[in-house]
Amino acid sequence: MVGLYTIFMAQILQEKIFPSGEIGLWRIEESESFFLEQLQLEASEGLQLSRIQGKKRLEWLAVRQLVHRMSGSVERIPFLKDAWGKPHLRDAGMEVSISHSGNLAAAILAPVSVGIDIQLPVEKITRIGPRFLSPEELASVSAGNEIMHLHVFWGAKESLYKAYGRRELDFCAHIRIHPFAYDPDGGRCHGEIRKEDQVVHYDIHYRIEEGAMLVYALETRKFVFRP
Repeated sequence: MVGLYTIFMAQILQEKIFPSGEIGLWRIEESESFFLEQLQLEASEGLQLSRIQGKKRLEWLAVRQLVHRMSGSVERIPFLKDAWGKPHLRDAGMEVSISHSGNLAAAILAPVSVGIDIQLPVEKITRIGPRFLSPEELASVSAGNEIMHLHVFWGAKESLYKAYGRRELDFCAHIRIHPFAYDPDGGRCHGEIRKEDQVVHYDIHYRIEEGAMLVYALETRKFVFRP
């Protein structure tokens, strides 16, 4: 089901993705007290929140409310973090990834390794492109849509970084996005992580939502090379 609903002032995009999984988008318009009343945080989550300051508190709360609604569970499933700091849902059997930008919160749930990124476009990305793109990737950027094309590359690499979840990845050396033609109406590309003894392939999807570039990635194949 694809839908855009108004729920307690917020708008949430909830969409099934192929072959299985779901993405969601929340426009943050609520107060902190609204989310605290809805979420009923566990003690460990309350401790995490107490260490967060300013606007990031609302982002932290909103994305958890979004994931709760996406899960379809009556009882909210708490967020946990593994030893690397990657978020996951307790005993849910689904991988989760989250992102925030401006007043938007995005999330993805799927039974495979996933990552998601949402970014409001900024011109400065044209200056930092060489820092996160290989020469081949940089040469493929469309001159007519440079800013948005670069944001897809950035969102794709950020999504793969989150899907991998173990940090210690260099955006140029370990994450490769296959060059693609940018489509303003949204599109698809492919990427891979090459690190030590493994290669992991991902399908990557991108489109503009609420004026922001939304990118998400799902693992398709994984190869581990044994000596």
